[in-house]
Amino acid sequence: MDFFLQSFKDGNFSWQMLLMWVIGGLLIYLAIAKKLEPALLLPIGFGAILINIPLSGAVTQNMAGIGEVVGILDWLFDKGINASEALPLLLFIGIGAMIDFGPLLSNPKLLFFGAAAQIGIFLTIIVASILGGVFNFSLADAAAIGIIGAADGPTSILVANVFKSSFMGAIAVAAYSYMALVPIIQPAAIKLVTTKKERAIKMAYNPKAVSRTTKILFPILVTIVAGLIAPASVALVGMLMFGNLIRECGVLDTLSDSAQKVLANLITLLLGITIASTMKASQFVKIETLLIMCLGLFAFIIDSIGGVLFAKLINLFLPSGKKINPMVGAAGISAFPMSARVIQRLGLEADPKNHLLMHAVGANVSGQIASVVAGGIILSIVPGLLAAL
Repeated sequence: MDFFLQSFKDGNFSWQMLLMWVIGGLLIYLAIAKKLEPALLLPIGFGAILINIPLSGAVTQNMAGIGEVVGILDWLFDKGINASEALPLLLFIGIGAMIDFGPLLSNPKLLFFGAAAQIGIFLTIIVASILGGVFNFSLADAAAIGIIGAADGPTSILVANVFKSSFMGAIAVAAYSYMALVPIIQPAAIKLVTTKKERAIKMAYNPKAVSRTTKILFPILVTIVAGLIAPASVALVGMLMFGNLIRECGVLDTLSDSAQKVLANLITLLLGITIASTMKASQFVKIETLLIMCLGLFAFIIDSIGGVLFAKLINLFLPSGKKINPMVGAAGISAFPMSARVIQRLGLEADPKNHLLMHAVGANVSGQIASVVAGGIILSIVPGLLAAL
């Protein structure tokens, strides 16, 4: 107790640091008790406590008689994210290895839902840019905040780092928190713009056979096309598609299994605790952090609603027997496979015989592609706008 009292007197401990302990504890609670993205929220929560201990050895500091001592979390952030973006990119390999693009390839029109469900990203960038005149947001910060809407944590982190946003901690926490809260947020957003009758629309599932050759060529072609459209997206899309190519090639089953489990889990843990290094109380406890959480929620809700409204627009031109359940559009976000499961559950609530899972999965995996392409487009466009300003 004397140590803490002296730390308060010396200015090494503050109420903001104590608040960060509470926030860290809340994230750990959600991870363990509620099982919300435990592989991410638990290390982020523990790391938030770790770096906000007075004179913590986990962060870089100057020690009397020794000089600068590099903390492990600052070192991991510098080498794994700041210098090379290695951790989020490596995570994409594991994510790509988990994804089966079969449902999308058997019904390619679902790709449009992934594109439509990114509207919240760009709308939020505009709103955040406007608010930047009042709060301390640059256009680069606004661009990184907008990506939260896709519920794509690695892309949010990468874009925030490339633009050197000082709000990376808040952006990462918002992106992963909303990704974990998909089962809570999305049903409310979907029900806001649909009727029970629309949610009960049945869709026949008659998948077309997808050849092994098609599954192998798909990640290669997507990488090339995405690279031509948005060259800055090549690293993002390329690592995602490389992971998928490992899965589909048929000659690297052991590596595919390792990428899906060992690599993805290990990188997720390291990424979570590394991101916590940006959650120092002096940087995190600001009004801007609360605003980022609100903007991220706005982006996520608009993305979900945008996908639903796009499906309803298409339905205006389809005959009665060919209507699309508009909820499938909401699965166009990047939160795979949570969003697809939410759509399946809502479909069954509206009609116990209404099975939408495979349609939603197709839209959901298209959202994986669309979110990283959107990130690449932002990385390509924003620097030019900043130069013009």
